[in-house]
Amino acid sequence: MDIHTDYIRKAQAGDKEAFIYVMQELELPLYRMALLMLKQEADCADAIQETMLKAFQSLHALREPKYFKTWIYRILINECNKIVNKRNQTVVVEELFNASAASTDYDLIDLQEVVDRLEENLRIVIVLYYFQDLSVNEIAQVLGISSGAVKTRMHRARKLLLSWLSNNPERKMNCGTI
Repeated sequence: MDIHTDYIRKAQAGDKEAFIYVMQELELPLYRMALLMLKQEADCADAIQETMLKAFQSLHALREPKYFKTWIYRILINECNKIVNKRNQTVVVEELFNASAASTDYDLIDLQEVVDRLEENLRIVIVLYYFQDLSVNEIAQVLGISSGAVKTRMHRARKLLLSWLSNNPERKMNCGTI
């Protein structure tokens, strides 16, 4: 059982300090996820504020504290999608993978451009898996789809990324395994 579960139980029992502690622990990962989806810091702040408010107001409805992380990511994704719909733009991802020590700035820009080309449903599973370190089962819970669907999307995204990166002659030597 992770430490957050105890704090969530305390927060559900009315301990505001416990809720604040968990939110402080998750603030940076939530911010990164929002930034990847929204690409505008002002929008990220709005999304996170709304996410935390909704989580606090609905905390009593969470049946299993161990699923808090996936639950709050679902709230954040919904909030980000509301903002995107208001802007009437597509969701884009700023960056996806941590660069290896041998990567150059050019490699990062190239990878960002390639990831931006992915459909939203493929980008989101890649972001949750690689940036937010969620498991396939947790991603399935967050997105409300089966684990098999997550695996299929991950496979399709990786295959597309590898294909796009390998077709760039300057990148062939550095495309590696995604």
